[in-house]
Amino acid sequence: MAAVAVALIWFLAPVALLAVTLLVAALAFAEYARVVGAVGARVPWWTTLTATLAVCAMVPFPWVSVEVILVVGLIGMAANVLASDRVGAPTLVDTAAAVMAPVYIGLPLGSLVAIVAVSGRQAVLVLMGTVAASDTAQYYAGRVFGRHPLAPRRSPKKTIEGAVGGFVVAPAVLVAAGSVWLPGMDPLRLGVLGILIVTAGIIGDLFESMLKRAADMKDSSHLIPGHGGVLDRIDALLFAAPLFYFFLR
Repeated sequence: MAAVAVALIWFLAPVALLAVTLLVAALAFAEYARVVGAVGARVPWWTTLTATLAVCAMVPFPWVSVEVILVVGLIGMAANVLASDRVGAPTLVDTAAAVMAPVYIGLPLGSLVAIVAVSGRQAVLVLMGTVAASDTAQYYAGRVFGRHPLAPRRSPKKTIEGAVGGFVVAPAVLVAAGSVWLPGMDPLRLGVLGILIVTAGIIGDLFESMLKRAADMKDSSHLIPGHGGVLDRIDALLFAAPLFYFFLR
C-alpha cells in the first residue's frame, strides 16, 4: 500500500492525483457516515458527499472559493435535514454531523494535493514520512516502555511513553528529510513543525477513536484486511496535512 501511494504521488500530475484523492475522500466519507449513523445521526448522503468532494477539489485548485462551497453545502445539507421527518435535537445532530464532513475529510485531503501544487511531490512524501515515523515510534515505544495511559477513555492502548517516542523520532525525521527535499528551510523551524505535526496526529488519532468508541466500533470499516478502513489509515494525516500546508504557504 505504501509503495502504491508513493508511486501515485510521484508519477501522477496534480490533476490526476486529485482524482485519486477524491476517490479516497468518497471512501472515507462512506465510513464516516456509517460511524456517525451508528451514533444516531442521519447524514444527508448525496448533498454532504458532494460538498465534501467539492471542498477537497477547491483547496488545491481554487476555481471557486472554498468559502462559497461551504456556504452552499451548508444550505443544501440543512435543507435536506429540514425536509426529513426528524425534528428537534435529532435534526441538530444530523446537521452538525453533515457540516463536519467537508471540514474533517474534504479540507485535509485537498490540502495534500495542494502541497504538491505549492511545493512539489517530495513535500507530501516528507509529510507522510513524518507521520509514519511518528506512528511507528509511538507504537514501538509504547510496546517497550508504555506504562501510563495517554487517554484511557478514548484509546486505552495509547501511552504517554509512546507519545514521547513520537515526539523524539518524528521531528528528527522531518529535519533530516527537510534538509534534502525542502531546501532553504530552517532546521529549528522544521523541528518545531515536527512537534506540531506529532501533536496534530495524536489528536487526529484520538478524535477518530472517540467517534468509533461512541459508535461501539473497533474499525471504521473492513476495507483493508488487518488494518480497518480508510479513516483508520489516515486519521493522523487528516489533522497534520492542513498544518503542514499552512506552514508551506
